[in-house]
Amino acid sequence: MSHSDTTAETAVPTIERALAEKDLPSVMVALTPLAPDEVIDALERMGAKQRALVYRMLSKGKALVVFEGLDATLQGELVQALQDEEVASVFGEMDPDDRVSLLDELPASVATRLLHGLPPSERSLTAAVLGYPDRSIGRRMSPEYVTTHPGSTVAESLERVRAGMTDAETIYTLPVVDDQRRLVGIVSLRDLMTAAPTTSVSEVLHEPHAVEATDDAETAARRCADLKLLALPVTDAENRLVGILTVDDALGILEEADSEDQARIGGAEPLRRPYLSTPVRSIVRSRVVWLLVLAVGATLTVQVLEVFEATLQQMVVLSLFVPLLIGTGGNTGNQAATTVTRALALADVRPRDILKVVAREARVGVSLGLLLGGVGFLVTSLAYDVALGTVIGLTLLSICTMAATVGGAMPLIGKAVRVDPAVFSNPFITTFVDATGLIVYFLIARAVLGL
Repeated sequence: MSHSDTTAETAVPTIERALAEKDLPSVMVALTPLAPDEVIDALERMGAKQRALVYRMLSKGKALVVFEGLDATLQGELVQALQDEEVASVFGEMDPDDRVSLLDELPASVATRLLHGLPPSERSLTAAVLGYPDRSIGRRMSPEYVTTHPGSTVAESLERVRAGMTDAETIYTLPVVDDQRRLVGIVSLRDLMTAAPTTSVSEVLHEPHAVEATDDAETAARRCADLKLLALPVTDAENRLVGILTVDDALGILEEADSEDQARIGGAEPLRRPYLSTPVRSIVRSRVVWLLVLAVGATLTVQVLEVFEATLQQMVVLSLFVPLLIGTGGNTGNQAATTVTRALALADVRPRDILKVVAREARVGVSLGLLLGGVGFLVTSLAYDVALGTVIGLTLLSICTMAATVGGAMPLIGKAVRVDPAVFSNPFITTFVDATGLIVYFLIARAVLGL
């Protein structure tokens, strides 16, 4: 556990007791030694009313840093709890891309009022980001950056850095643009500082990596991370520079995407806010729909058991192995789906690779099936008889092969039909493998045991 987490956990009970006793001086005493990240941790553990009251007691400088560090959902709650002048002060100091994330969480009337309260220049920058499609990188880029020209000297470029470093999102990577603002290169601050002052930028610039503003945000963030760039230029369809994506924003996008995938792989919707600050009703709502869907899907398993009821009556011992078989099949399918979903996110595979993936996972499934089936055959033969051991061994071989193959294919099919692969994978694979695995099991039992 980090020092920050420990401090926040210690401070929250103290602050809550002081608030309950209306002892505001004690709240101030508990807040004063906390660093901004510790205050954020503490606020995320509080209720909405307590959070707003404590936030008002922060100094102006610390309040701005804390506000920008909160999730957009919590920012939205604070905006609606604070006075207009308090909100206007914080809102005006935020970066345009952070403003857009906050505006997405607010009622239209509140968002409009905040936008109208901005200076014209800041309003224009924010509106430019708002104009791009939801989930595109244009909505997450920063329109505040420092550029230079290929004909400029190193000295002139460094002077531009000094002049713009207060407002720019980053100064460590400078896009190089021509007279029409078309991106022609990239130059780092290190390159500028190590070159002679009279050197032309055209002599030190590098070939640029860039993304279009309408590209998917997660795809662009993944590219920034894969290339290990401090900043990735964002252009329009005509290669004109419109913004930059910094590495910290890219990592934030990837963290959100990973949280979303993990939630959906587990059969739930993402919470979109810290767990302890999420109302119980929101947690219930994020899970109940998937539970209902999976419960309906589980009726397939019941129907399969009903169809083979006569087989079970002839040999009741078969029912003892049902949990083992469907559990093994579900786990095998989920392993394959999780692996391929991750490979999709990293662009290691694409939907057109489905035949290669299916063939590969089929071989993996056969290998796993031979190993598990061999163990199942040996143990069951010793405990019961060879015939039943043969049924269990063959069933495990069949189920593992089928589950791995289907589990590997489903994320790619989901991607091809533009459905989130995480949604299309584990929950449905488990239901599918449960039902089909039982059918395979009873058919093998009938054939081997002559039932």
